Amino acid sequence: MLFKTKLVHGTLIKRYKRFLADVKLDDGSVVTAHCTNSGTMKSCLEEGAEVYLSPASDPKRKTRFTWEMIKINDSWVGINTSNPNLLAYEAISAGEIPGLEGYTKVQREVTFSDSRFDIFAGNDTEKCFVEVKNVSLKEGEYALFPDAVTTRGQKHLKTLLEVKRQGMRAVMLYIVQRTDVAIFAPAADIDPDYAAALKEAVNAGVEVIPMQALVTPDEIRLVRKLPFEI
Repeated sequence: MLFKTKLVHGTLIKRYKRFLADVKLDDGSVVTAHCTNSGTMKSCLEEGAEVYLSPASDPKRKTRFTWEMIKINDSWVGINTSNPNLLAYEAISAGEIPGLEGYTKVQREVTFSDSRFDIFAGNDTEKCFVEVKNVSLKEGEYALFPDAVTTRGQKHLKTLLEVKRQGMRAVMLYIVQRTDVAIFAPAADIDPDYAAALKEAVNAGVEVIPMQALVTPDEIRLVRKLPFEI
């Protein structure tokens, strides 16, 4: 996924009200950027750290920039939670995700039952629903999800179970937007109900695919499939 416009460099002053962040740009000016990440951002929030922002395409938007990434431990961590959906769509369309190749029809935002899944992929023999989650939480060598309690995430798992019961393929695709981790796992200490629901889903045949992404100021690209522990 290439960034459409040149990103703007700065340093983080503070994040507040969940969706706002004050950033000091290299020219000394201070701007307020939109933060798409509604979680705690634990382990990827450090005041004074380098950040990159993307300019807003809508001149009428209140915040002129969107916060894209932050440098933690000398590597970039992607914090824009809308990027993984586009990244996954592009990669599945191009057959670049191991286990999700060979689909001739790929659509975004497809409704099933009372839920809307991020991606539907199909061909002449198979139908597959994919839910995409952004992962930024790090603990040791583990990438963990979620970083806050998510009842919406539990609902998606339950609906994926119904997809599987109806004979279709159901996939949880976790996009890990940092390279300083080696294993994916649910954050059971933060949301034990989600961890239990994920285990139930996996035991029923729902697939888990954690993909690690390399984040740079020019692009975000998937680099490898991570092992996982449930």
